[in-house]
Amino acid sequence: MQGLYALKPWYTRRLGRAVAAAERRGLSPDVFTLAGVLAAAVAGGALAVGWWWAALPLLALRLAGANLDGAVARARGVSRPWGFVLNELGDRAGDLLMWAGLAWWAAQHSTAALVAVLVASVAATLPTFASLSAAGAGGSRVNGGPLGKTERCALAVLGCAVPSWLVGISILVVVGSLATAVLRLRTARGELRP
Repeated sequence: MQGLYALKPWYTRRLGRAVAAAERRGLSPDVFTLAGVLAAAVAGGALAVGWWWAALPLLALRLAGANLDGAVARARGVSRPWGFVLNELGDRAGDLLMWAGLAWWAAQHSTAALVAVLVASVAATLPTFASLSAAGAGGSRVNGGPLGKTERCALAVLGCAVPSWLVGISILVVVGSLATAVLRLRTARGELRP
């Protein structure tokens, strides 16, 4: 089950001009990793003050940065193990910045919402831990849903736009993250089993 991750090839094609321009100029893929993290930081600030309408395009830029770093690395033929590390660190930093902003917003509304968002932010790390553990054991780096990075961004914006839904959205993130981690581990088990 790929979730919105199934749209990645389509989204990458939409970013084709940016990839071609970066290739022509010899830009490092790390520039796009950094741009994604910076967009996530500003989006986190927008979420913290309840500006969901500003967070939405900023999180789209965060996803574009996360997509472009790999696409540019492949197009320029400069993929490297350290780039993989930077990509993962950038993705995790982007998630943390987004969740921190939403947690601040939740704290303005209720203790229950704050606790729910904090639990959701921890649960949201589980799919990545599952994927990276599998990759570390020699398996594939599994991505996708049902609740991946794109879905988390969309739900964070929705939680900011409708604060009364924060607890329910957080529960959805917890359940979806657990399901995603289990599916990724199941895939890894099938691939790594002797």
